[in-house]
Amino acid sequence: MNHQIGKKKLNRKAPHRRAMLRNQAIHLINYGILQTTKARVKEVQKIVEKLVTIARKGYDFNTIRRIQKELPYDKKAVKKLIKEIAPNYTERPGGYTRVIPLGKRPSDTATISRLEWV
Repeated sequence: MNHQIGKKKLNRKAPHRRAMLRNQAIHLINYGILQTTKARVKEVQKIVEKLVTIARKGYDFNTIRRIQKELPYDKKAVKKLIKEIAPNYTERPGGYTRVIPLGKRPSDTATISRLEWV
């Protein structure tokens, strides 16, 4: 049974899944847009929403430490998240991203979606 798990497996082992989702979150932070399958978009959205909520507190040691724990690969993305992206959402109580469905991929009919900042 798969009750109260809260995460999709995405047909990957745990370390590969964690690395893939982190890389896609960094891509969204750096470029402002992410286009991939719907299941991956939803998982990345969960991660990014939590990171923006943490980053809204400002540029201090504890905030940087908590975000680098989730995104250890790219310190530039951490700074951009705290200094450029999070200040836009200080008054917003949540829902920092939107998912736009783009239809089916022709090769394997996977549902494609776009994740972008609101």
